[in-house]
Amino acid sequence: MDVPEHYKNAVIPHIMVGDAAAAIDFYRRAFGASELFRLDGGTGRIVHAEISVAGSTLMLGDPEPPFAPPGATTPVALHVYVPDVDALTERAVAAGAELLAAPADMPYGARQSMLRDPFAHIWIFLTPLDA
Repeated sequence: MDVPEHYKNAVIPHIMVGDAAAAIDFYRRAFGASELFRLDGGTGRIVHAEISVAGSTLMLGDPEPPFAPPGATTPVALHVYVPDVDALTERAVAAGAELLAAPADMPYGARQSMLRDPFAHIWIFLTPLDA
């Protein structure tokens, strides 16, 4: 898979998720994520964790000041290049993700799908089309 060069060294997103432990479990089942690191807060809450989704790192934790979000949803979308967007989309929907846009070939050279996870985050998965 040839990921465009300007996406290879990206800003690392850090999201706040109510019940971060459940989110990590969901991301593992839906997106094939692997957990890299977890710092528990001692009360069952996650202060900071890092997961890998298709080689991309995502930081997350339970909402705590100063990172507590002002509202219930995140005003961002998370883009991740994956080897097979169709297979990942099918897996994610089976795990409980909401399908917002089915996989489709886009004019900018990628096959793309859009999903919403149970924690209200929007995920856009892409696979580069063969040139």
